[in-house]
Amino acid sequence: MNPLNVLFATSSLSSADTSPTAAANAERAQALLERAVTYYQAKGEAAFTAFYRDEEFRDGELYVYVLGGDGLMLMSGGPSSVLIGRDVRELRDTEDKPFMREILETAAANGSGVVEYRWLNPQHVRVERKIAYFRAVGDRVLVTGYYVPRASAEQAKAMLWRAVHELKQSGAKAFDRFNDLNGGFVQDDLYVFVVGLDDRRMHAHGAQPSLIASDVRHLTDADDKPFIPTMVDIAKTRGEGELDYRWKNPVTGQEENKRTYFQRVDNYLVAVGAYQP
Repeated sequence: MNPLNVLFATSSLSSADTSPTAAANAERAQALLERAVTYYQAKGEAAFTAFYRDEEFRDGELYVYVLGGDGLMLMSGGPSSVLIGRDVRELRDTEDKPFMREILETAAANGSGVVEYRWLNPQHVRVERKIAYFRAVGDRVLVTGYYVPRASAEQAKAMLWRAVHELKQSGAKAFDRFNDLNGGFVQDDLYVFVVGLDDRRMHAHGAQPSLIASDVRHLTDADDKPFIPTMVDIAKTRGEGELDYRWKNPVTGQEENKRTYFQRVDNYLVAVGAYQP
């Protein structure tokens, strides 16, 4: 592999998320990359000081950092400054993915690319998906990245399918997994909740355990809409469905539009929703 230095910029949202907010954040990240590329081509390594200091190379939570081809962190305009002088080639994300090595190897082979990994978002103090764009410029590679706080509808449906399968296989024992932060059913802003079709009680809720065992037939959303009875009626008559309402996003802490997908499994309604800013 050719020696490479990597200039890396970070942000917050998603490649899989196609909402207007996602597109805007992707554009911000790519615009920062373009500015950094142009400036580096004109100034060479003198650009490092500007990347660290100038507002032109900071856009909200976005910033630039620099890696050497030997794997050393050379400069950072953000929280990764704690890694300066350290070899980060084998740095792995929370799912053991060696994403820095992937960036270096892909940049050497193709000149540019995109990588997705999971990393701590200091704004939300939790691990989230992150997308990084990168491009080689001579013996350097400039990269931008952003966090992905919202999962897609497809991801919500996939989690629902897994939850339905788990409940069919394990019965009520599945509720413990749905409620467990490490059970595989709580990720980013995705979580499972289960309501009894007859008792109208919450049997599982991956984001708000305080609701478990409570009667939720009169539970209302942010617009004072009692949405549980509608879900229960649809599940009883059709077996599955979807419903839009407003609910607090556990990642952003904001009340947002949410589309929840649900399915009947015996005497339970199993549901997973995707937030839509």
